[in-house]
Amino acid sequence: MRLSAIDIGIILLYLVAVAAIGLVMQRRAKANKEAYMLGGNTLPWYALGLSNASGMFDISGTMWMVMLAFVYGLKSIWIPWLWPSFNQVFLMMFLGAWLRRSNVATGAEWMLTRFGNGKGAKKSHAIVVVFALISCLGFLAYGFIGLGKFVEIFVPWSVVQPYMPFDIPAEFVPHFYGLLFTSFAVFYSILGGMASIVWADVLQFVIMTVAAVIIGVMAINNLEIANLSVPEAWKTPFFGATLDLDWTGIIDEVNDKIKDDGFSLFGIFFTLMVFKGILASIAGPTPSYDMQKVLSARSPQDAAKMSGFVSLVLIPTRYLMIIGFTVLAILNYEQLNLETVTGDIDFERILPAAIQTFAPTGVMGLLLAGLLAAFIGTFAGTLNAAQAYLVNDVYLKYYNPKASNEVVSRMNYLTGVVVVLISVVIGFFAQDVNSILQWIVAGLYGGYISANVLKWYWWRFNNNGFFWGMLAGIVPALIFPYIFDGLDLYYFPLLLLISLAGSIIGTLTSPPTDMDTLKSFYKNVRPWGFWKPVADVVKAENPNIKENNGFWLDAFNVVIGVLGQMCLTVAPIYLVIGMHTELYITLGILLVVCVILKKTWWDKLDTHNGTLTDSKKKALINH
Repeated sequence: MRLSAIDIGIILLYLVAVAAIGLVMQRRAKANKEAYMLGGNTLPWYALGLSNASGMFDISGTMWMVMLAFVYGLKSIWIPWLWPSFNQVFLMMFLGAWLRRSNVATGAEWMLTRFGNGKGAKKSHAIVVVFALISCLGFLAYGFIGLGKFVEIFVPWSVVQPYMPFDIPAEFVPHFYGLLFTSFAVFYSILGGMASIVWADVLQFVIMTVAAVIIGVMAINNLEIANLSVPEAWKTPFFGATLDLDWTGIIDEVNDKIKDDGFSLFGIFFTLMVFKGILASIAGPTPSYDMQKVLSARSPQDAAKMSGFVSLVLIPTRYLMIIGFTVLAILNYEQLNLETVTGDIDFERILPAAIQTFAPTGVMGLLLAGLLAAFIGTFAGTLNAAQAYLVNDVYLKYYNPKASNEVVSRMNYLTGVVVVLISVVIGFFAQDVNSILQWIVAGLYGGYISANVLKWYWWRFNNNGFFWGMLAGIVPALIFPYIFDGLDLYYFPLLLLISLAGSIIGTLTSPPTDMDTLKSFYKNVRPWGFWKPVADVVKAENPNIKENNGFWLDAFNVVIGVLGQMCLTVAPIYLVIGMHTELYITLGILLVVCVILKKTWWDKLDTHNGTLTDSKKKALINH
């Protein structure tokens, strides 16, 4: 263990600080359910943006991206589109504002604004609640174990055990560490709700930014005295039908890794990835902590600003750290111990191995505090989302709709503890939490896209179509991994068709949503798409309301926004590896993107996408 007293002190100081934030925010969170779940819709957009960025700066994702950068170089910038990473651009340009204008507390409650509160609507509401809870439990169990395994690398049980009155079998050491550190997340998130989560995340992001700058500077200094030995294609983000990335004679084992990943036919992989990514993005955020942050914004305009700010602060900072560790790892590859107990090379161990090898005293404490905070922050945000669904969409909806603020507060505490205990039990008894998580998420998210695209853009789509579309997507997505070999992405088109068929058949075999619900949704959310029958009725009743004709402007802004996002990605890479000409070109493109979006997006936030100015809102209310 290389942790010094300074490193340990930094980590303890962080843990004490987040616990204090929970105590400070406790009274505010007790005011009402909105104060607890959404911070009372009073949190500034930049704080929410930093919080969301912080939640995405998790250990497992960063370890994966360091591995990608090591193996694929600049071509690795495209692979996170699997998530897809550019979904924040869609939220920034239009979907964030649409979602916030619904004025609800959770994604399941949003379903009632779209499909009404009739008998049939309960199916669509229920399946979203189930989706959200299973997803949250899976992420919590994964985070619980993942955090413990990460801590174990730096604090072996053999060092801690002499000071403990008990011993723990080796296989349960990660569970012990996970339970210990996630207890801080449980404390501040349950006490202070969304507000404490956001301000703790802001603290975490400051720590991570300082650490990222230090690591980036270390990599630049090392490159001044050593050459980066990589394949020529490693230094370009451009590609053809195949990767053409050959590590022979440099680090031969990397070629085996590329083959195992299945990314060699990169042209086909990229095409499918973009196709799936666009559909997933226009479907809107999944009912998790990301959606809760959007719903917590003060206004639709703030929701849009918050989503844009996420990319602006997260991407350069995260990639500065990623490329810094990547360069240090390539320059000193022989010093890293990447072998597993079976003798294989595990490239996902590059990040913890690099931290152990290269991070100086103090910096290691910052890094570990930040990465621990990232896990804890993601855990806390996911826990808050699970609490919101249980309290708002189960307890208050079906059992006690008139509960007092005091009762709601107690239920928030109780559900938080119950959710954590269930996730811990899953973590203890699951032999391979990661594979179980992948199975759950592949099924849930595979069934999510079709139904959730149609709900925004097609007026005739109803609760029956949503239910059967989700079900028709989820069931085969859970089965397909056992039938097909290779990446899940390759059978996505078939999965999409099955889910789409379920959505359309379910819709057309049942009556449409009642017109009053559709009119209310259309007037509040103001979507574009296939809404003409509803728009005609609304305009007949109130000629002041105009259709949202912003599709082409939104599409243009999305393309420009994704271009800007990719500039933010490659700029820190070019900076660290010394490709200054490419860096200046990238910064020039980024400047042009900013000028364009200032005119086509920022300046139009109050009037674009059917957003009403204050005077028009008053006129509509009076009418």
